[in-house]
Amino acid sequence: MTHDEHVVLVNARGEAVGTAAKTVVHGADTPLHLAFSCYVFDGEGRVLLTRRASHKRTWPGVWTNSCCGHPLPGEPLAEAVGRRLSHELGLKADDVELMLPGFAYRAVMRDGTVENEMCPVYRAVVSAEPSPNPEEVGDARWMPWKEFTDDVMCGLLAISPWCGEQVPLLAALGSDPYTWPTADPADLPPAARVPSSGT
Repeated sequence: MTHDEHVVLVNARGEAVGTAAKTVVHGADTPLHLAFSCYVFDGEGRVLLTRRASHKRTWPGVWTNSCCGHPLPGEPLAEAVGRRLSHELGLKADDVELMLPGFAYRAVMRDGTVENEMCPVYRAVVSAEPSPNPEEVGDARWMPWKEFTDDVMCGLLAISPWCGEQVPLLAALGSDPYTWPTADPADLPPAARVPSSGT
């Protein structure tokens, strides 16, 4: 499926303006497109960190948040999160909730490859251990949330650029990730306001 997978292109207002093949969209002039990030927690206050597979096009071998991905055209973001959690980590989330609906970033790799995404951030809670897919994930480990945020914000932990920008925003929601206030889906970019297939 990955060879035919398309991402949703958006303008600066977050409105859909077309699609492009995921396999060709990332380069020196990457168009702005829709994505998501997810932070997975267990019942002990730990966050699941993953190291991107070494053959990934962007930021290979770099530690990052639990799961990232792109919704398919017409796919609700929360459902895309569930799909990628299953595909990348063999996990089924008990809850997938929106935390940062308006997050966006642009980052450039040393080789000039650009990542350019409107990337709402989700929290998920699981009750099982991950089973990483080696096509996507090189390694995975649990880390106490406070230790993780402290290390990231003090520069002690090398992580992906998007994760580095997201962590302070999530920490500002409160010290306990289980009590973070959920965001209103109406605040998502317009291209992401796709009705759930379950409604």
